[in-house]
Amino acid sequence: MQHKILIVEDEEIIRLGLQDNFELENYIVETAADGEEAVAKADSFLPHLVILDLMIPKKSGFEVCRIIRKKHPECFIIMLTAKTEETSKVAGLEMGADDYVTKPFSILELLARVKAFLRRTEVAAPQEAPAPQAQDSIDFADIHLDFKKYEATKGGEPLEMSAREFQILKYFWQHRGEVVLREDLLTDIWGYTPDNMPSTRTIDNYIVNLRKKLEDDQTNPKIIVSIRGAGYKFATI
Repeated sequence: MQHKILIVEDEEIIRLGLQDNFELENYIVETAADGEEAVAKADSFLPHLVILDLMIPKKSGFEVCRIIRKKHPECFIIMLTAKTEETSKVAGLEMGADDYVTKPFSILELLARVKAFLRRTEVAAPQEAPAPQAQDSIDFADIHLDFKKYEATKGGEPLEMSAREFQILKYFWQHRGEVVLREDLLTDIWGYTPDNMPSTRTIDNYIVNLRKKLEDDQTNPKIIVSIRGAGYKFATI
């Protein structure tokens, strides 16, 4: 299956360069130069993955991310951010982005991240198909997660969550009660290897955002518990 990628970037030279590189890798590519065009293209093109620059005209990258996440929860979103914009990275993840790449970036790194995202969707499907129906949705505390429909609620109220956040929670559920290393998540979910392993701060940012959505008290988490010097443990209550 050919995967479809939407590239949202207002700088023409970068936009066309990315388009050329991804088309050479046999992806079907559409582009958008501003936020309004990006939202329209996401609705008509239905991409599997969006590469989204945050600094775009008409609608900000944050707003585009929020809209696409709400309307197309199964779509992966990779943000492009300036290297020094730590707050932008966190804000983007809170809006529903699955990952971020800092500018200036290596096209090889971006290609590798995109391939890792899309490869996992292909590999996971046949492995998960025989699983019991109960694994398609889970309930714990006052939280309900439906992994097939990408729907989540807490206390009956809907939660906006990215596809990556669903993947992380499903991994935690499958390893509940065990200590999960940050490196395990980067390897098993992101598809990284020891040779190209990024900073584990990526994981910590996701955990912060998940706690905001799931925990009653973020300062005293009961669901995703930190294990000092190791990683995290998923302790359902």
